[in-house]
Amino acid sequence: MTKIRLVYLASFLILSASFGFKAIQSFNSAPAPHHAQSSPTDSLRANVAEWQVLYDSLDLADKGLSPTAFAYAWYGFQKMKFTSPIMAIADFSQSSTRKRLYIVDMNEKKLLVNTFVAHGRNSGNEYARKFSNANESYQSSLGFYRTLGTYQGKHGLSLRLEGLEKGINDKAFERAIVMHGANYVSESFIKNTGRLGRSLGCPAISLKDHKKVIKLLYNGAGLFIYSKDKAYLNGSKLLATIQSQLSNDQPSESSLRYTSSI
Repeated sequence: MTKIRLVYLASFLILSASFGFKAIQSFNSAPAPHHAQSSPTDSLRANVAEWQVLYDSLDLADKGLSPTAFAYAWYGFQKMKFTSPIMAIADFSQSSTRKRLYIVDMNEKKLLVNTFVAHGRNSGNEYARKFSNANESYQSSLGFYRTLGTYQGKHGLSLRLEGLEKGINDKAFERAIVMHGANYVSESFIKNTGRLGRSLGCPAISLKDHKKVIKLLYNGAGLFIYSKDKAYLNGSKLLATIQSQLSNDQPSESSLRYTSSI
């Protein structure tokens, strides 16, 4: 009787082992679950989410930066593949009395500088309203730029800029549109006149900040000069690829809580 029980037990163990092996083999050989291939739209949505996270983490709404300006700048920075991780945004939708230049380290996810920046004298008084790519227009040019090298000019240390958008700012180099320091970019000038001073089209910055800013942006950083100007928004080929996608994701401009810079 004991022998019969042992035979049954051995048979049971053999069958169990065999079944277990087949189950494992069947599981391992089962086809992997199907995942839909990611589309460019899926990738873009991931990018949009990323810029929103960074925008919020740096408290840029409280600092007055348009979410639209940041979204476009973030996308352009990825697209243009600048050699430096530093991205600068001049938000000309804001009053010149506000600190509307933002410099962000994209690798470290840090806001490095938030300061004043001037627009061209023929672009407007307190606000920049008109923009041009033409020589001697003395107006600012919108769009994306790549920073080049420095030189010593009539304004001291200055940073050359290369306009990257054809027909929009590509004459920047021949127009001598550069970043330089100027004594009319200061809080005291604002208090005396109700606005910042204006340049001949250059994104001029304060003498207090210009060396630090130029050192950060030198040789390969990105600069984006933004406005709500319809001619630019409709004419930029770079922005055309993302405007419709962003329109459903970005915060409302009216929801921003602007704070005074002076």
